Amino acid sequence: MRYLIFSFILLYTSLSLAQTYEIGPMLGATNYIGDVGDTQYIAPKTLGAGGIFKWNRSNRHSFRFSLFHSKIKANDADAKETRRKLRGYSFKNKITEASLGIEYTFWEWDLHNLEAQWTPYIYTGLTGVFTQDMFVDRRNKIIPEDNKFTSAIPMVLGVKGTLSTKWILAFEIGARYTFTDNLDGSNPEEIDAEDVYPSFGSANSNDWYVFTGITLTYSFGRKPCYCKF
Repeated sequence: MRYLIFSFILLYTSLSLAQTYEIGPMLGATNYIGDVGDTQYIAPKTLGAGGIFKWNRSNRHSFRFSLFHSKIKANDADAKETRRKLRGYSFKNKITEASLGIEYTFWEWDLHNLEAQWTPYIYTGLTGVFTQDMFVDRRNKIIPEDNKFTSAIPMVLGVKGTLSTKWILAFEIGARYTFTDNLDGSNPEEIDAEDVYPSFGSANSNDWYVFTGITLTYSFGRKPCYCKF
């Protein structure tokens, strides 16, 4: 029994110490998709920045955590639909997200391989979003009401490659499906207030935002001894 306990401790210690980690900044631009402005899915508009940390758990997947802040904005004047152009709404909001999930590489990814390598990857998980509720005021302007917290599901596609044995550069496009329809003030029923604000647009779909950008990470840690997890 003591031999089994000792073997388990030794195995756990070797696995916990012999891992490869990555840390670095992320920089890019964000666009919103909803009931105001243009309806293009990928149209980076506002600068965003944050940081990212990865725990490479095997040569095909890693656990990933990121923090990111950006502003989002839209203007009906940029829309192709005549109805939106005539309506003339515009807004600005801000988002701060914290995301935790799994990144899966299409090919084997070994940061201790001295040869140059690259691979496409996908990422998903759970995302918490700090933002603002919006509403249309008496001047027919969309303005913020109060801060709020909501959640989102990220759907990210990217490609990454090694610049050296320690540095990795990645480019990714990631859509976030949020659990709110009021990033743009179109569904003020989400606001817990006595006033009744006008609603507009479609009530059957929530808002999205898309991040397009790069990450530059530095890898550290001992050569992994991967287990079946």
